[in-house]
Amino acid sequence: MRSITLSLLALAAAAAAAVNAQSSSATSSSASTSGGKLVKLCDNQTTVRVPNGTPKTHAEGQKISDALMAQWESKHPGNTWIAEELQAHTVVPPEDNQHLVGSGQRSTYGAPTLQEVKLWDHETYKFAVYGSTVFHSAGALGSEIAVSCDMCHPNAANTHPETYPKFQPQLGRVVLLRDMINWCIEHPVRGKVLDPDDPKMRALEAYILAQRKGVPLDYGKR
Repeated sequence: MRSITLSLLALAAAAAAAVNAQSSSATSSSASTSGGKLVKLCDNQTTVRVPNGTPKTHAEGQKISDALMAQWESKHPGNTWIAEELQAHTVVPPEDNQHLVGSGQRSTYGAPTLQEVKLWDHETYKFAVYGSTVFHSAGALGSEIAVSCDMCHPNAANTHPETYPKFQPQLGRVVLLRDMINWCIEHPVRGKVLDPDDPKMRALEAYILAQRKGVPLDYGKR
């Protein structure tokens, strides 16, 4: 499993930027000028200029990464929630898509750069981590009795095999995962049901599916 530490606050992209600064053969997210090389973070806004002649060492690369992240964090106060959530709960990281770099995705994505792939992975992971914060918080779920999802389903693990869609006796119809989430919110949690497109609902689905990574989506299976 890939290390999750450096992907918390786009650190994976920062590492990619450091690699760009160290190797001319890496996918470029910087521009060489007479004043040095301008290195960008994945937000395409945060930059540092690396002087020409900077040694291509791990230590110098780490300095570049640290400088990028220091700028990013100063512009985004309060974003330690990702690190804090991951200290409290494990969230399965998404698939490593670095094999797609430069390979091309036909007409849909073109030939993605390392920076782009890192951004895709980071945003996906961040979304699942947000789902974890909702899943483990009675307050975020609007519970009237201080019950959260994890009290019945630790780490989004089901007490019996489940995949969706399937006929659910509690609802008397075929349901999707989001339908069952809302049933649980309304009844065991005693909270307010979420709109299907509510960011909390989408994040909850993302987190649950992330935690069940590798489980076949055999719809109808009980």
